Amino acid sequence: MGKELRKRLITSIALFFLAIFCIFINYKIFFIAVLLISGFAWNEIKKITYRITRNNLLINLLTLFYAFGIFAVTAVGLYLLLGPVFFLYILSICICSDIGGYVIGKKIGGKKLTKISPNKTISGSIGSFCFSIIPLLIFYNIDSSEYLLSTNSFLMCLFTSLTCQLGDLFISYQKRKAKIKNTGKILPGHGGVLDR
Repeated sequence: MGKELRKRLITSIALFFLAIFCIFINYKIFFIAVLLISGFAWNEIKKITYRITRNNLLINLLTLFYAFGIFAVTAVGLYLLLGPVFFLYILSICICSDIGGYVIGKKIGGKKLTKISPNKTISGSIGSFCFSIIPLLIFYNIDSSEYLLSTNSFLMCLFTSLTCQLGDLFISYQKRKAKIKNTGKILPGHGGVLDR
């Protein structure tokens, strides 16, 4: 196992347990964690956008909306409306989708998905979709409700994976335009919050 992969794995495991703590300890801790992540994301997207457009007013408005308007409102909304277990379920789909893309893409390789991100392959994208179903199977074994094994839940896993992949490509496109490798350095092996 390479040094970079080891760092990536250690960071991922630490983040996962930190996320579980923040999700289940209480709502206030969760809310503070979401605000902190949004703040880091805002700072990173602001720097990237400034390198591309050099327009401070536009940057502040767009990036504020992106970091707090989209991410924070969605995270808190999911948490309040559907509860911490469902939030963990969605997070697990995102994590498994990312792992599937990384593992299958590295093992199989093959044709590139797009020029935006040269390391992304079609096999990795398919791996992301396949691995995104793993949380459905795990959560079904914990709570065998009919909803979890429904077509809607299956499609939600695929849609969540698609959203993750499109978000990843969007950030990759922004990084390429800004001519930077990572959005930040806060997460060893990953880069910044937006890289994650």
